[in-house]
Parts: sequence; structure tokens; C-alpha cells
Amino acid sequence: MKAPSPEPGHGGYSPFAHLTVPGAAFYRQVMAAFLAAKERFAVHLRPEDVYGALPPGQRPAELEAVTRALDSLVGWGNLRADPDTARVTAVEDFYRKRFIYQLTQAGEAAEEALAAYDHALGRRGALQAVALHDIVTQLRALLVLAAEDDPDPAKAHLALDALASRFAALAENARAFMGSLQRTIDMQDIEVEAFLAYKDRLIQYLERFIQDLITLGGRIAQLIAELEDGDRIAPLLRMAAARESADAAPDEAEDAAATALQRWSGRWSGLAAWFVSEDGRPAQARLLRGRALGGIRQLLAVVRSLNERRARRSDRSADFRALARWFAEAPDDDARHLLWRAAFGLYPARHLTIDADTLAERAARPVAAATPWDEAEPLRISPQLRRTGSYERRGRPRRVEDRSQAKRRLAEIAVKQAEEIAAARTRLATGGERRLSELGELDPLAFGLFLHLLGDALATWRPGTTRTVATSNDGSMEIRLTALAGDATAEIRTPVGTFRGPDHRVEIIDLAHGGGVRGGEDAR
Repeated sequence: MKAPSPEPGHGGYSPFAHLTVPGAAFYRQVMAAFLAAKERFAVHLRPEDVYGALPPGQRPAELEAVTRALDSLVGWGNLRADPDTARVTAVEDFYRKRFIYQLTQAGEAAEEALAAYDHALGRRGALQAVALHDIVTQLRALLVLAAEDDPDPAKAHLALDALASRFAALAENARAFMGSLQRTIDMQDIEVEAFLAYKDRLIQYLERFIQDLITLGGRIAQLIAELEDGDRIAPLLRMAAARESADAAPDEAEDAAATALQRWSGRWSGLAAWFVSEDGRPAQARLLRGRALGGIRQLLAVVRSLNERRARRSDRSADFRALARWFAEAPDDDARHLLWRAAFGLYPARHLTIDADTLAERAARPVAAATPWDEAEPLRISPQLRRTGSYERRGRPRRVEDRSQAKRRLAEIAVKQAEEIAAARTRLATGGERRLSELGELDPLAFGLFLHLLGDALATWRPGTTRTVATSNDGSMEIRLTALAGDATAEIRTPVGTFRGPDHRVEIIDLAHGGGVRGGEDAR
């Protein structure tokens, strides 16, 4: 189908010309009046209608200004003018300049583009924890459909469509929010007082989202893995693609189905890449979590910097601004000269070598500070000062302290600690599922690491949960905990006592040594 040609005389980008001329804001208000009328299904407007629709603060004194603006917009192609014959009552009325105006296709397209631009420019975005819950719900619905012998194509298509919509909104809002967060950290378009009042709520908001991402991100990754196990998602994607391309023309049906399937496969791959890590590629959810945590640290650093500045520490720019204000408030030039000397210390250089004898001589024979150098008596200075520039005799410099031994000691301690932690991880790695009661005795370091892992797993436990997966904060360990039927009790012995609790099946994986491929950090 051939695209319609632009209106005569209004080709190119002339409908945007009103943005670069004087009075651009007024032209935008006039076009806004036409858009508001369009929402009320009003097609044509007279100049007096536009005049009445303008905000009181933007309304000119005379109607003629609105008419001139309308004529200019007609010339640029934003509006179309038609003779106003509805109010003609005599022959001479035909010779009067009366028009009604309506939006052109180019003018309407230009306003839609400007509205999209304004929306994108002012958008801050949000980290949507609700979207994470919705994604979990839709993935569970897909699991139910995948388990059926004959899934309903309509249900599969609707579930996948809702899943793709919520995921696209989550990803887009996350990108917009992190961009606005960085602008906030850089103190762009925000006042200091507003930032200090806003930062506590922002940090709490980030912390809540990070916790939701830890809790729900691992659940989403697990659901994705279950759907990809045995390629159970592929039939559902084919159903959605077939239903989406069902209305295509007969000669285009095959290409439309292939295109739709490729599009749905790409959406699923994007969702999986967002929540599931692969070899050498961390999940986007993990990157988002790290960026959000980094944002909290940067916000706290900005707060510290602002507090230091407000505590009246050295701030040269503020000092110079205060000095400029004092100069502006000085009553006369004499006061300004005094202020200059007081601020910058530009006194006559003779004061640099004044001692007790010089002061006594000046008291006996005063010399005005404005006396020229060639008329003043010479000053006697020490030959050492003339030779070295200082009265002080220089001695031997202090010896540079050798800290190489202390550095070696610190390096040895760091290596030893790393080896102990690696040994503790190796001790905890189960190599498969085992009971908690089978872990045996643990040394204090391994027991402490085990308690951290167990705490992370239990933090994701909810009523009705029978299995959970969690990852340590540094991403080096993963624990998979499964509840057991019955009231069996597990005991783990340590040198300082015995730890008791309900027995579970547990699998602990050392991710730092290639123990896991998918699910790692994002399984939390």
C-alpha cells in the first residue's frame, strides 16, 4: 500500500516549525486547545473558541493575536482553514475573512510525537515489585497449562501475552528508574534540601525492591527452569504464535506464523536472560540488584558530602560567593580596598621581615605604608635568607619507615583467611541432596557459613512452602532446602555446642568452583 503524500506546501518537517520561532509556548497552547477539542469529538474551531479554551494566564489581550497564530499554523501545515459559511447572513459576509480551523494529519502526528517526547523526558520510572508477583502468577499458570494433555490455545496465548506485557513494563520502568536515580545521585534537576528530604524514602524504596527481587527472583528463575525442562514451553509458544497469526491473509499465513513464533521465542529468551544466569553472562536481575545496591552506597556518599559542606568545612566556592556579596554591599571604594587587603593579605611586603629591632626603629621613625620603595630606607636581611629563602637550618630528613614486613603479614593473613573460607565451602558442599542430620560435626567457620546460608533460605520460606533455593550474598554458595514429612529432628555438633532443629533435605553447592550453571545469584 502506497503511503499518502504530504499535503501540498507542507512536506518535510514543517509542522514542527512552531517550536523554533518566538512565542513557541503560545503556539503549543493553541495546538493543545485543538487536541482537547478532538477528545470531545469537536472537529472545527473558530478563533473565539480557541481564545476561550486558552488558560487565563496564556490568553492574549486581543482575539487578533489568536487569529494570527492560527494563520501561521496553517502556513506550517499544522492546521487547515476552511471558509466559515455557517454564520453568513448577507452577500457582503462572503467577502469578510472568516475561517474555521481543524487539525491536519501532519499536525496531529506532530503533537503525538511531542507528547511522547514530553512523557519520555519527564519520566522517572519505578521499580515494580508488583510486576514480580504478577510474573510469578503467570509462570505458574503456564506450568499448569503445560501439564495438561490438550492445553487451551486461548488460555496459553492470554497467559503469555500478560506475562510479556508485565515483563516489558518491569524492564522498561527499571531502566527509566535507574537513569533517574543516577541523575538524582549526580544532583541534576534537584535542590539540596529536596534531596535530603527525599533520600530516606528513596533508600527504603530501594531496599524493599532489592528484598523482593531476592525473594521472587529466585522463584521466577526456578519456574523458568521447570518450564524449560523437557522443552515444555515450546508447545505453548507455538500455540500463541498460531493464534496470533490466525487472521493473516491466506498468502501470508505461513510467513506470519513463522514471524510470530520467532517473536514469541525472543520474548521468552529475554525473560529467561533477565532472571537466569548463564556461563559468563550474569542475569539482568542480578545486575539490577547490584546497581541498586551501588545506588544506595552512592546516595549515602552524596549525603555525607552534603553534610560535610553544611558543617562549614572548606568550601571555596561558597567563600568566594560570600566575599562577592560583601564587595557588593560595601559602601564605597575605600571599604572595598580594606576588604580586599583583609581577604587576600596584599599588604606592603616590608611586613614580612619585621622583628623586634625593626619595630623599635619604626616606632622611633615611622614610615608610611604608601612610601615608594625607592624612597624608603633599605632593610637588612640575613645572608641565609637570601641564599636559601628560609631562616631555618635544614637537618637530616626523617627516615622513611619500612612497612614491607607489615604488608607481607597482612597478605599472609588474607591468604590464610581465603584458604579457611574455601575449606569451609568445600566442607559444606554436599555433592547432592542429604539430610541435615547427616552433615556431621562442623568447625566454627563452616558452622557460621552454614548458619548464614540457612538464614537466607528460611528468609524466603512462606506458609505452604516445601522447597526453596537461596544464594549467599557474595554469590559463592547456593542452598536448596526441602521440607520432610514427619517430626524428625536434626543435630549438628560444633566445638561450642549442638545445634538442633527440624530435619530437612539439603543440597549445598559451591558456585565459586563451578558447582552451578543456572540459578545462582538470581535464585535468591
